[in-house]
Amino acid sequence: MRLLVVEDVQLMADSIARSLRREGMAVDVVYDGSAALDLAAQNTYEVVVLDRDLPEVHGDKVCEALAGGETRILMLTAASAVDDRVDGLALGADDYLPKPFALSELVARIRALGRRSARALPPVLTVNGVTVDPYRREATRGDKPLNLTNKEFGVLEVLLSAGGGVISAEDLLERVWDAHADPFTNTVRVTIANLRRKLGDPPVIETVVGVGYRVVPLPS
Repeated sequence: MRLLVVEDVQLMADSIARSLRREGMAVDVVYDGSAALDLAAQNTYEVVVLDRDLPEVHGDKVCEALAGGETRILMLTAASAVDDRVDGLALGADDYLPKPFALSELVARIRALGRRSARALPPVLTVNGVTVDPYRREATRGDKPLNLTNKEFGVLEVLLSAGGGVISAEDLLERVWDAHADPFTNTVRVTIANLRRKLGDPPVIETVVGVGYRVVPLPS
């Protein structure tokens, strides 16, 4: 899952981002509304965690600009009155979380919004005997659990959800890593190699030379 965290208190924003990355999410961070709109125009996010009181462009304006698409918006604010929550939802926010909040609740709400933003994918993906359960963060091949890193899990989830389609290394970087990922790095190739090793034989992932990667088609 790729997220955008928009929070003007840099210490809080960076702390939220670190915690969400430990949960296996790809997280970009900005500290004002203008930067949020710029990044949202460049990237596809499943969820935007949006502070309401932002410099440059107010959070309300950001919410209005992003609402109505496939991206889900979780609005954060220090204001906890019912009227404030109603106002935030009326602007197009999908959920509302007053500060201070527990990290566990933030993660649960983000995952719930992420499931709502998914494009008609089954909750559990199964292809060629490999099963990925995004909600439980579990992956198996046959009856064997796969001990995957967060990035390996994310790559496998993207490839399985593609239904046999080819996914480029650039697309994997965009969907599994964050904006700081170096587009010239070999991190995708290394992650694919480690994932293949853990999946074992027969091979599940094949390289389409010059294009990208895909799940091996089922025998006809």
